[in-house]
Amino acid sequence: MDKQKFKTRTKQLALRVIRLVNALPPGQTAEFMGKRLLRSATSIGAKYRAACHCEATLHLVAKLRIVEEKADESLYWMELLIESELMPAEQLKSLMSETNEILAMTVASITSLTETPKSKV
Repeated sequence: MDKQKFKTRTKQLALRVIRLVNALPPGQTAEFMGKRLLRSATSIGAKYRAACHCEATLHLVAKLRIVEEKADESLYWMELLIESELMPAEQLKSLMSETNEILAMTVASITSLTETPKSKV
């Protein structure tokens, strides 16, 4: 996937999470988890945009590892919303699937950037 498409996907993810957090039921617990989900999910796209400007592979990998961390953290908060019964699993299924795809693509990018070339015998 090219950079622009991935930027768009991560921004769309953030917008979906914004709508989700706005739809959470009132209460301290939902507000607490919603803020953390909002912070982590919006960081995915922001950190990816920063990674796009890295010139050195080492810096690029470091930024992508933050993207990985924030995607995984977002999944954690979504799981808690479901398991605490603040949000039905069916309502988060698509959002979690998209987050998992973004996470998998990020991990694949990190892996390909950090693999050492195999010597030919």
